[in-house]
Amino acid sequence: MKIREIRVLINMKKETTYTKAFDELQQIVGQMENSQIGVDDLDVKIKRASELLKICRDKLYKTEKSVQDILDEISNYK
Repeated sequence: MKIREIRVLINMKKETTYTKAFDELQQIVGQMENSQIGVDDLDVKIKRASELLKICRDKLYKTEKSVQDILDEISNYK
C-alpha cells in the first residue's frame, strides 16, 4: 500500500461534511478534465472520488429523510 493510499484512508475516517466532500470531488474532476492526474495516481483518485460520492449521497439521503420527518411532524399538528 502506498503512502498516498494510507493518507486517503486516514482522511476518510475523519468526519467529512457534505461541502468538503463535494469540493474535494470537484477538485478531482477538474484534475481529471485537465489531465493533471498521472497514471500512478489515477487509481487512488478514482477510489477517493468513489468514497466522496458515497459520502455526498448518504448525507443528502439523511438530510432528505430528516426534512421529510419534520414536515410529517408539522402536518400532524393540524
